[in-house]
Order: sequence, then structure tokens, then C-alpha cells
Amino acid sequence: MAFEITNEFLENLVGFIDKNNDSKIKNLFEDVHFADIAEVLDEVSFDEAIYIIKLLDSEKTSEILTELDEDTREKILENFSAKEIANEVGEMDSDDAADIIGELSEERQKRVINELEDSELAEDIKELLSYGDDTAGSLMAKELVKVYETWTVAGCMRRIRGQAQEVTRVHSIYVVDKEDRLVGRLSLKDLIVAKSDQKIADISKAKVDAVNVNEDDETVARIMVKYDLEAIPVVDDNNVLLGRITIDDIVDLLKEEADKDYQMAAGLTQDVDSDDSIFELTKARLPWLFLGLIGGVGAFIIMEGFQDVFSKYASLFFFTPLIAAMAGNVGVQSSAIIVQGLANDDVKGSINSRLLKEMLLAALNGVILALFLFLFVWVYEGKIDLALAISVSLVVVIIIAGLIGTFVPLFLNKRGVDPAIATGPFITTSNDIFGILIYFMIAKMILGI
Repeated sequence: MAFEITNEFLENLVGFIDKNNDSKIKNLFEDVHFADIAEVLDEVSFDEAIYIIKLLDSEKTSEILTELDEDTREKILENFSAKEIANEVGEMDSDDAADIIGELSEERQKRVINELEDSELAEDIKELLSYGDDTAGSLMAKELVKVYETWTVAGCMRRIRGQAQEVTRVHSIYVVDKEDRLVGRLSLKDLIVAKSDQKIADISKAKVDAVNVNEDDETVARIMVKYDLEAIPVVDDNNVLLGRITIDDIVDLLKEEADKDYQMAAGLTQDVDSDDSIFELTKARLPWLFLGLIGGVGAFIIMEGFQDVFSKYASLFFFTPLIAAMAGNVGVQSSAIIVQGLANDDVKGSINSRLLKEMLLAALNGVILALFLFLFVWVYEGKIDLALAISVSLVVVIIIAGLIGTFVPLFLNKRGVDPAIATGPFITTSNDIFGILIYFMIAKMILGI
């Protein structure tokens, strides 16, 4: 049964904190999962959260810290000494420990690492911090189970027991040569059923998926998702085994990328949440809002240039929001599909083939919608030439919007720019301007003004 944060639970917790009843607090959290405790910390005051974190065992609080959002964790760690942080990260896997320490200032990073009792973990963290952001090296953990191809099954069984104690979950056993180069993998089943005197080289599988330590993290995610991998080994340029990346890190990465793309599509230039300061939220929103303002000014200038059209056919003015809205909607739909396809590596073929397909799709949708609009304007206004001008404009606007929505993210992706910025305000604003311009030009032509 899932844990639920009830008012009664919070009232009891706050009451125990007020009375400094540490044993009752520990009992309250005894069977609660660390992810649920992280949610509880968001429901209490900051001082109460600090009290709970410092009270519970490091074995549990180290897991809690990894579940907290970055801003909350930063505030909590500011109230911890270097020694206290070292105690927490000392209970973590190397990748989580490196992530936590990497959020600290360089000075605090050095102090925390110096306080670590486990010298091997300290060296692992230093190595992981040396890799660039958005690389496989920044995602990997050093903990893994590896065996040498020259070992016998009996010798292997003895040696891997010690290694397995340091690994939270054993997905695969990696086989290396005498120079630690990755040469294969070994399943637990094959190891268990093999004869004790067999060599590891004889029962291991030579084919093993691996990624370079400098590989882009999104590429790693695509590989693991495509081949349904729970873990993947990481090697250097000489194929030396360095670590492994597990699926939980990939899930976190995909969530972060989805959040980032969603914010960019919504017109936010940086990672923010509702609890950030007004200044931070303004910085994130203002650039795209300014773009929308420029777009609005552009639309005003275009409409002002067609005053002669309005003077003869005033009804055209009232259909302007419809044309602009359709252009924006079609553009966002097209770009969203392309951006999603690029993210999943599903977009194949040339740009020209994509544009042709989108043009045909937009034309079909445009004609269907234009027929409905033609009938409506004809019946409502009683003017067949006006109905024809508006409906033809709609078809052309939809086609152009679809092409823009398809081309821009593909073009940005080719140039190494995140295509997610193509959706939302960028596409909507550009299509609004082009849509209004095309609308009045076609209307002016058909109506002979």
C-alpha cells in the first residue's frame, strides 16, 4: 500500500519535533521509503526538515538527499558542515555522491572530499567530477562487478562476492583482459551452471554493448531505451572499462530533458519552478514575452498597410484572429511532432521528404477546414468572393505554417541547436506574422482591391 502524507501524520510529526521526541520521530519514519520522506520534507518548515535530516541515520538520509529537488537540497546542505556532508555522500554510490558534491562550490568540494574516510570513493568522485557535463562520464558509477577472462569459475565466485557487496544491484558481470579492456559480459545464470574448473573466457559472451566515456548523454539514453538495457558499461578510447550507467540515471536524465524541453516550448529560457524568486521567474519569461511583443508590433504594421482592404471589406478584419490562431496552432503541431521525433531518434530521411509530406498533410487539413469556413462565410456574409478569399487564404496559411513548423526544428537540429526552442512562442509568433501577411495579400488579389 502506497504511503500517504495525511494531516494526522504531519501533526504528529510536528508535535514530536516540538517536544524533541527523537525516538518517536524515528519510529514514525521506520518503514517509510526514502522517496516518501523527501516528500514529507517539502510539507514541513525548513527548520523542521533540517531537524529530521540530522536526526535520521546517514544510510537513510543519503537516499533522501538524492530524491530532493536541487534547490531544496542546496539550502539543506548549506546548513551542513563539510564533515556532515562527507558522512552523507559516504553512504551513496559514486555517481550520486559526485552529483551531490558537484553542486557545491569548488572550495566546499575540496573540503568535503578531504573529509571522506573512504579514500577509494574520494578518488572515484574526483574522476567523475573531471568529466564534462552531458557526457556518459558524468552519468556513470564506478561500482560494478568485473572478472578477468583468465579466471576459473571457482576463483571467480570467490572474488565477485566482495565486489557485489559494493554494488546495489548486479545487472551484469563484465569480463576484462589483463589490461582491464572490456572483452565481454557474463550472466549470473551461466556462471552458476558452469563447471568450477571452466575458464571465464569459455562461458562469457563476447558481444557487449558499451559507450565511450565522452559520448553525449542523450545518445546513451537513446541506446539504452532502444535496446531495453538495464545497465551499460562505459569505456575509454582504449576500451578500458571505467564504470557503468544504470537505467535509473537514464530515467532521471529523460525527466530532466522533458522538463527542459517543456519549459522551452512554453517560452521559458531557463530551468525554473513556482517557488523561485520573482526576479528569477522574470528572467526566464521576459525574453520570449518580448519576442511576442515584437510579433504583435509586426502584425500591427502589416495590418496598417492594408487599410484600403479594410475600408472595402471590413469583415476581413474580424477573421484576422482566426487566421492567426490557425497558423500558430498548425505550426506548433508540426514542430512538436518533429521535436518529439528528433528526441526519440525516429526522424529518418531527408529534409525535403519531410517537407513534402508535411505540405501534403497540411494541404489536406487546410482544404477540409477551408470548405467548412467557405460555407460559413458565404451563408453569414452572403458574399461568395469574400468567402473564397478567406478560405483560400486559410489553405495557404496552413500549408506555410506546417512547412515552417517542420523546417525550423530540423534546421536547428542540423546546426546543433536544441530544436525544442522551435515550439511555443517562436513558431507561434512567426506564423502569426506570416499568416496575417499571406491572408491580406491573397484577399487583396482575389477581391481585386
